[in-house]
Amino acid sequence: MAPYEALRRPEPEEITMKHLRQEEHKRALVLRLKRIEGQLRGVQRLVEDEAPCESIAQQLSASRRALDKAYHTMVGCLIEAQLAEKGVAQSDAKPVVEMLSRYG
Repeated sequence: MAPYEALRRPEPEEITMKHLRQEEHKRALVLRLKRIEGQLRGVQRLVEDEAPCESIAQQLSASRRALDKAYHTMVGCLIEAQLAEKGVAQSDAKPVVEMLSRYG
C-alpha cells in the first residue's frame, strides 16, 4: 500500500451514517444549513452596505458557531456509526455523541 493510501478519506459508501438516514435528522440538518446560508447572505449584505466592522464580525462569529454546531452533529453521526460497527449499543454511544454536540 502506498503511504498516501493510508491517509485517504474513506469513500461515502464505506461509512454508514444511520443518523442521517432518518428523515427527521436530515430535515433538521438541512434546515440548520439553510439558516446558516441566510446568516451568511446577511453578512454579505453588511459588507456590501459598508456596515461597521464590529457588526460584521459579530455576524461572522454567529455564523461560524452555527456551522461548527452542524459540523459537530455530523462528526457525532460518524462516531455513532463507527461505534455501532464495533458492537457498541446506540444507547451507550448516545452520551458521547451528545457531549460532542454540546461541548464540541
